[in-house]
Amino acid sequence: MEKFFKLKENNTDIKTEITAGVTTFLSMAYILAVNPSMLADAGMSSSGVFTATAISAAIGTLIMAFFTNYPVALASGMGLNAYFTYSVCIPLAEQGINDPWKIALAAVFVEGIVFILLTLCKFREKLINDVPKNLKYGITVGIGLFITLIGLSNAGIVISSSSTLVDLGSVPSAPFALAFSGFLIICVLHHYKVICPILWGILATWGLGMIAQHIGWYTVNPDVGHFSVFPDFKGTSFIPAKPAIFAFDFSFITKNFMQFAVIVFSFLFVELFDTVGGLIGIADKANLLDEEGKLPKASRALMADAVGTVAGACLGTSTVTAYMESCAGVGQGEEQA
Repeated sequence: MEKFFKLKENNTDIKTEITAGVTTFLSMAYILAVNPSMLADAGMSSSGVFTATAISAAIGTLIMAFFTNYPVALASGMGLNAYFTYSVCIPLAEQGINDPWKIALAAVFVEGIVFILLTLCKFREKLINDVPKNLKYGITVGIGLFITLIGLSNAGIVISSSSTLVDLGSVPSAPFALAFSGFLIICVLHHYKVICPILWGILATWGLGMIAQHIGWYTVNPDVGHFSVFPDFKGTSFIPAKPAIFAFDFSFITKNFMQFAVIVFSFLFVELFDTVGGLIGIADKANLLDEEGKLPKASRALMADAVGTVAGACLGTSTVTAYMESCAGVGQGEEQA
């Protein structure tokens, strides 16, 4: 362990690494619930996406660990899964295309192959080291705002308006109140530096949701996306569902090559800068950048990201990328060092 990961050289030990790893896992575990829910809106099986999300995250993170020795965890990226569903699958479905998610998975697979080629020719390494930091962070912020708008919309806090495009939702509604309460809980926990504030906030909101459903304030209505928040303890619910393995639809390309190319390019563009911003942010927190602000072994880290994306597409989930939540584990490790 010491010889391979060079723990003493990096001023750490096994206990610190385990604690930091658990912290990172708990900080990003929400993706196991959010990603299946979001891709279900694209017509995919949420249970199958759950399995694919977990396995692809394990593959990408292990490659990152053994290939680069960086404390960076990977999983299906927020923002990228939203783009997968709301900007690709739903518009294709509105065109009358059945199972548009198969086309989207094919685009993610092609994107991953292109990223492997771009990494081999050092293009992505040059991008991550030469593009100004403010541009990298700016792209990340933009993606974050996109995710925020989707979250506010799903919670009913923001609704569409014909006059102002967006408007305030119904404040007394249960989804609005629960989402806002969860946000406040996370803010308070973060202020007091509680470990994994996002996860505890999610669990607290879940508990409040069960209370709201029990007293009849929150009503179950699957037609509008209001599902029961009580867990299902049936025996079959603990058995991982088979993911959509190699569920690609390349037949779409023959008649719609330009449209497919635009989808692939869009995934490429979003993932390109999302990964750059994520890796730079984590590396900066972990003091991995050199004196010139460049990331050593950048090509290896980017290769782990690209292979993770290909594996994720083959298993049936959206683009796999570096997670900023890795900073939580890095911070926990620094406190123990």
